[in-house]
Amino acid sequence: MGKNHLIIPPDEVLGMVMGKTIQVAKDRAFDEAQTVVPAEVARGDYIKNPPGAQALKLMYLFISVAGGRMADDVPHQFRLSEIRKISGMKNHDRASLEPLIADLASVVLVHDDMEKQRVTISGIVDEGSIDYRDENSGDLVVTWTFRRAFQRMAAESNHWAILDRQTIFSLSSKYSILLFQHIASLVNLHHIEAKTFTIPELRTLFGIPAGKVKRFADLNKDVLTLAINDINQLSRLNLTATPKKIGRTVVGVEIKWASKELEEKAKAIRELKGHSAGRKARRNGTAEIIAAVFPETGSITYSPHWLEIKRAAGCNADNAKIATDFRRFLLDKGIARDAANIEKLFGDYCRKVGKV
Repeated sequence: MGKNHLIIPPDEVLGMVMGKTIQVAKDRAFDEAQTVVPAEVARGDYIKNPPGAQALKLMYLFISVAGGRMADDVPHQFRLSEIRKISGMKNHDRASLEPLIADLASVVLVHDDMEKQRVTISGIVDEGSIDYRDENSGDLVVTWTFRRAFQRMAAESNHWAILDRQTIFSLSSKYSILLFQHIASLVNLHHIEAKTFTIPELRTLFGIPAGKVKRFADLNKDVLTLAINDINQLSRLNLTATPKKIGRTVVGVEIKWASKELEEKAKAIRELKGHSAGRKARRNGTAEIIAAVFPETGSITYSPHWLEIKRAAGCNADNAKIATDFRRFLLDKGIARDAANIEKLFGDYCRKVGKV
């Protein structure tokens, strides 16, 4: 074996005693709404170079599929058709999945075991493959194995985060995902409703390299505020951030969280079910958050909201014809024009028409 390979004694993986996290994941094996994640992953304690948003979403899909077997030294797999059923995930194909798997293979985990006085440097994904023999029929099979160090970390973990799967898949940036997963790992701890981060800790949490985003004003405006607004719009939590100063210098940020009231939770659920087009404007307060209603008559030529959904779906159909055909589709299915998922239905319809 070459000198650059990390050697992990097999007995340390195969003979280890399972912690509580794996048992919780096994107990929730049939929960399709939530994913059990080792707190070490959720808090980013070990991850030194987090990938982009789409790769992070794929990582959580890998962990979700593996579930209670994430510590087992076995291959895991799913079909591309299963990814395409997930709202918030891109309409992936082989070309888009390859770089994401490569990103995950390059993620570094560094675990400094103070008790054993040993630092382990490894990764998350050992090997990923895409079987495209059935690509012409519109499906692929993705297979991967986790690295030994990840398996051991998952097996030994006694602390976990339970993440709402749809929220993770719908958040718009890696900064939102990284902050949400960290806070979610703390939410159920007794008597803890806030955490103060030093500026270096925030930079580490967000995976910001040295020399980038140097000023706190930029960190606050371009990273922290956008992430909090995204989380507040789509999750069950409300986050607030308060700078901590020594003199005029910001040295840290206290982030508080609280569960939303029922009415606010309902609004977040509507956002998750709705189409992502227009979400940014609603998050930034430049558009009213109102229930979407598809036009009763006429074309969508002068309806920017519906035009944007049509364009995002890659559909070039005539604006008047697709509006008429979609209304007929709704009538045939007995679906109201103001249904909670009307935007998603129109987007899906546009994608289908665009492929004809």
